[in-house]
Amino acid sequence: MADKKNDIELMRQMHTVLVLHFLEGKKQTEISELLNLSTSKVNRLITQGRKMGMVRIDIENPFQRLTDLEHLLEETTPLSKALVTSSVEGSPNTTLKQVGRAAANHLVETIRDGDIIAITGGKAVGAVVQNIETDRRFNVTVVPLTGGVQGKYHTDVNHQASLMAEKLGGKALQLHAPLFAESREQRDMLMEVASIREVLDLARKASVALVGIGSIATPGSSYYDLHPMPDSDRKMLVGSGVGAEFLAYLMRQDGTVADYALNSRLVALAPEELRRFKRVIGVTSGEEKVWPIRAVLNGNYLNSLILDEDTASAVLATMEGKQNVA
Repeated sequence: MADKKNDIELMRQMHTVLVLHFLEGKKQTEISELLNLSTSKVNRLITQGRKMGMVRIDIENPFQRLTDLEHLLEETTPLSKALVTSSVEGSPNTTLKQVGRAAANHLVETIRDGDIIAITGGKAVGAVVQNIETDRRFNVTVVPLTGGVQGKYHTDVNHQASLMAEKLGGKALQLHAPLFAESREQRDMLMEVASIREVLDLARKASVALVGIGSIATPGSSYYDLHPMPDSDRKMLVGSGVGAEFLAYLMRQDGTVADYALNSRLVALAPEELRRFKRVIGVTSGEEKVWPIRAVLNGNYLNSLILDEDTASAVLATMEGKQNVA
């Protein structure tokens, strides 16, 4: 009987110590003074209580909704990794900054010394570059995937590459070529210029590509910063089944490159070349990007996708069996 009473008292004492330590946050020295026990006895009681299963740690996930969306995207698309940030209602610019910050953190966490990082231009990639913060230097090389259009920071891919390299502590190579050649023949000639060919060949060896996903549905789309066109031409493109802009190529909804004259004049890697890359990270935000995202996913060009909650929900809502995700 005495042993049973001792066991009960030991359990009671153990419970008291565990409550004081794990729920009230008291240090072992404080508990020893409070209960007149040695510090070693308090340590033994805590260790024994944990072994007996008296301590269960339950960490609440305040981002469960975002985590659920990430899992759904990974289960229903070719993506191996999805990262979803919260959306800021009524502020697409702030939402894009949050997506850019998440993508910047993801990039810094996953790159290694010696990596080659190939990038496109665009507002989303610009948001990533602007939000890169690191307390160490990376021996990386940043190269453009396309020629550039000067005039706006997000269309000048050489500027973006230089800024990214500067923030990471690496170096950048410049692609001294326009995004659009004057003709297909001029494009073919430019692609054979040694300095241009060398940069694009290096881009083909990239460890990671960071790419935006563009829309042509709205007049304010970035594609029209690259190549302005009349509103009638824009409506014609949308009506003909063009679903996205990717590496400045106009893409059909099934993920194939559209039969459109400007595509043949692009100084850029072709979208299908990205399928040979180890990692291709897409970054995007906004309701106008929903069908472009679907087009790029249909083409199986991405390994990872970073976007905001509202956009992720809308993408999933377009998929069969996911209409109630919103």
